[in-house]
Amino acid sequence: MANSLGFFTIGGVDSHDNPRAVRAWHHIRWFLCAWSLLAIPAFYGELTAANDAALFAARALYLCMFAGFACAMLRLLYLSKKRRTLLSHNRLDVLIAAGAALSAAWGAPPWQTAEWVLRLLFVGLVAVRIVLSLHEFFTPNRIVGLLAAGAAVLALAGGGFMWLEPRVHSYADGLWLAFESSATVGYGDIAPTTPASRVFAVFVVLLGYGMLSLVFASIAAAFIGQEERALRREMHRDIKHLNDEIARLHGELHALRDTLANAAGAAGQAPRQGQREQG
Repeated sequence: MANSLGFFTIGGVDSHDNPRAVRAWHHIRWFLCAWSLLAIPAFYGELTAANDAALFAARALYLCMFAGFACAMLRLLYLSKKRRTLLSHNRLDVLIAAGAALSAAWGAPPWQTAEWVLRLLFVGLVAVRIVLSLHEFFTPNRIVGLLAAGAAVLALAGGGFMWLEPRVHSYADGLWLAFESSATVGYGDIAPTTPASRVFAVFVVLLGYGMLSLVFASIAAAFIGQEERALRREMHRDIKHLNDEIARLHGELHALRDTLANAAGAAGQAPRQGQREQG
């Protein structure tokens, strides 16, 4: 099944394609989703690189990301009989692979405005890909799973702020800043001050706000679902009662029709008997 958001599509392999390619996609799709997470340490590692070794490590992560996406796509192309359709359905993965290759080979901080835009666009594409890969798990009827995912997001965001924000001196402060950002409350006691932490805060706000919205939607759906189930049971009883009434009316109509038929038959036989007696 295709996961799509307009131009951004993860269509996978067509169901009518080579069965080996279809089976391979079931494993590769999760590999690519996990491999996409390399963009996070690569992006922030390069943004906060203080020496050549840190910059080399960040670019190595980009290179690993490109190699993983390229090998996965080449494997699917080798197995697929519809290569053009495969590339069209997975153009988001092709763009991410190209972006990872460019990030590994070009640019160094401090970034210029154009490079900022391109790198943020690349990270945004990776975020869209992860969301499209996992969207089927984030349904409004999975309250426990959503709460666990939200707690995991806050825990990771707290560690991220402790790494990226100089004013955060402990994990507790990082966790508090992550909560403030995700809940969009903004008490003002602590705020992101560096470009890296501000960019990180943007993604935490978007992800946290989305998670909170899903949690509250799940709670509302749970209460509404109870009312809907009660209404459905009542409608089922009413429909059953109507079916019984209709069946009873059918029985009465059949009995009435039989009675009328018998009466008509008896009325027809009476004149014939009178004629025989007169004859």
